[in-house]
Amino acid sequence: MNQDLASRTTSARARALTRTAALTLALGMLASCVSQRQYDDAVALARFHQTSLHEKEKEVARLQAENERMKRQLAQNDVSALSAGYGEDIDSRLSELQGRIDNLGRPLKDIERFDVEGGYVLMVQDKILFESGSDAISAEGRKALEQVSGEINAKPHGRVWVRGHTDSDPVSKPATKEKFPHGNLELSAMRAVNVASELSSAGKVPARDVVVVGFGQYDPVKENTNADNKRVNRRVEIFVTDKTGAQATPAVSPASGKAGGSL
Repeated sequence: MNQDLASRTTSARARALTRTAALTLALGMLASCVSQRQYDDAVALARFHQTSLHEKEKEVARLQAENERMKRQLAQNDVSALSAGYGEDIDSRLSELQGRIDNLGRPLKDIERFDVEGGYVLMVQDKILFESGSDAISAEGRKALEQVSGEINAKPHGRVWVRGHTDSDPVSKPATKEKFPHGNLELSAMRAVNVASELSSAGKVPARDVVVVGFGQYDPVKENTNADNKRVNRRVEIFVTDKTGAQATPAVSPASGKAGGSL
């Protein structure tokens, strides 16, 4: 009888252990299922945020591109509007520049001054202002324009016309073509805008007095037949008009072959 009791007790313990093991396995499986769901949810959430971030980055890039396009368009619109009132008067005052340059008897300096009817012109070579194909003013260019703005504002003056020019070589670098799809005309206009902005930001030339015009390759002072001539044509002219609009008497007669001075 004792053996039978012992046998029953052993069986009961075995069944209890079996139930405990089964319960433990069930709880483990349940815990595993919960963890898998949490993992799946976390992965889904991460994918959602990744997709959302990617879409936001695309939108930011689109808005930046649109902003650049609108800035260029605004500059072009301003130039077009100003050019409509530009007239032939200023062109006639500057028409003799080519002859004045030819009569210098020496290469142009980086910044050259020419006295003309109704004011004077500061002709600035692009090499001290910009990198090739760029409209961003260099550190050297900012220093030069700070000096220029000081000279301009040293005495009363009228309108300050900033005229951008290029040579006849077409825009060819892919990055430059992407930024200036309208080629040299757009490049020259944006360079004039940035020079005008620099003159104003230097705190010396009032922005209300500054006007910009872009000519591209269409107003050369020399034929674009060689590298030296092209270098001269890549320029920014800053035409400073007299305050009263009265005709200015040239410091030196153009016929003498000496035109103005340099900074």
